[in-house]
Amino acid sequence: MAFDPFDEETRVRPSGHEFGQDLSVLSIDEIDDRIALLEREIARLREAKRGKENSMAAASAFFKLGSA
Repeated sequence: MAFDPFDEETRVRPSGHEFGQDLSVLSIDEIDDRIALLEREIARLREAKRGKENSMAAASAFFKLGSA
């Protein structure tokens, strides 16, 4: 049986995304999926950052009130 480079079963599909990985093996749909995945992760990171900033601001306000 000959190797078919277009056979979907013979392609190794990396799970998730690794920074710096070879993108030439990905289809346009796979690249779109990676972009969506990374955008969701960026949104999740921004939300976590906002939560930490709010906690820090609340703690700072609390301790400034307590030290006056």
